[in-house]
Amino acid sequence: MVAGRRCDDRRGMSRFAVGIELDGAGYHPAAWRRSRDEPAGLLSARTLQARVSAAENAGFTLATFDDSILPPDAGPAGRIDAPTRASFVAATTSTLGLVPAVATTYAEPFHTASALATLDYSSRGRAGWLATVDPGAAAAWGRVPRTTGVEVRREQRDSIEVARRLWDSWEDDAVIRDWGSGRFLDRDRLHYIDFEGETFSVKGPAIVPRPPQGQVVVFAHSATVFADESGHGPASSGSDLNPGQSISGSGTDSFGSADVVLVTGVDPDTAISAAERAAGDALVFVDLEVALDTPDHSAAERLAELDSHAAVEPRGRLHFSGSPDDLVRLLTRLSRHVDGVRLHPAVIDEDLPVLARVVLPVLFRTAIAHRPVPGATLRANLGLTRPANRYAEEQL
Repeated sequence: MVAGRRCDDRRGMSRFAVGIELDGAGYHPAAWRRSRDEPAGLLSARTLQARVSAAENAGFTLATFDDSILPPDAGPAGRIDAPTRASFVAATTSTLGLVPAVATTYAEPFHTASALATLDYSSRGRAGWLATVDPGAAAAWGRVPRTTGVEVRREQRDSIEVARRLWDSWEDDAVIRDWGSGRFLDRDRLHYIDFEGETFSVKGPAIVPRPPQGQVVVFAHSATVFADESGHGPASSGSDLNPGQSISGSGTDSFGSADVVLVTGVDPDTAISAAERAAGDALVFVDLEVALDTPDHSAAERLAELDSHAAVEPRGRLHFSGSPDDLVRLLTRLSRHVDGVRLHPAVIDEDLPVLARVVLPVLFRTAIAHRPVPGATLRANLGLTRPANRYAEEQL
């Protein structure tokens, strides 16, 4: 069994995970108009805490927090960075996986690895990392934007590889804490990673001991569409992140691969086909936008009102609008082909309560999905094994 591989049948329904995206007010650019809070309140700690608590109480497996150094296209501008938001709610949650997005395009991988390892400690093993790319932010850093899929994808893969190596640069028993002898660290169990890439090099070791999960759970999109040199529209698509191969190009081990690959499609058949192409050692999740009927308004009425304020940019994601019962049927179908879904509510304040009261209880009652186990790590709740330390293995 390769490191981090799922420990049961990856098509088994008992491990179907349900995640939710909690950035902003919802996926619709006008979602803030239907939120309970004033625009300034959307950035408050109280709003963040309330939504995360609602998601955990509902039984979601994990929550993701999108991020970019660029302001959103519509709605209130500004956000606190995703790792900080995840760290803020870590101590007040107990079962929900916390998965901040950190763009590999220009974030320093050493800092990223340190922040995510720290999040894993503060959440007691519930940290994940949504490794994204953000080429449009190049100007904000004063760097020439990379315009080819190969360049952007290489930098992403190198960043993930560096983080993987840094998390392994401390063996699990490197910290001694022998008060009597005054020894607190076994220097022989710390390792240089000596990574040399095309855009950066990292010597290591990390400044944070190995995370409780061994490796933070890495999520990545199966393909990346990014803007052309002018910043207008997609230029091309990066190659798929092959979940079973080394991303550094220096070997065939699985330490550099994603643990969870996110796929999508314009309809269920397309999404299922994309999941079949991405199938490998990694888990496969489908990204799904949802707009649900509420007690006061139908999904169609809500979307029509939102569309009157702002148009939705096509993202190519699978989209659902309708009744909670129909959504349950769609999720039941997807559970036969994929390992989980990440739901993107149109308006978090309106759709999350319906998901919590109607949709998830049916999934739990029919054993399509299960609530995360208290005290378990995110890896365990996803059915992933704790990976061995590559450097410790080399000494055997």
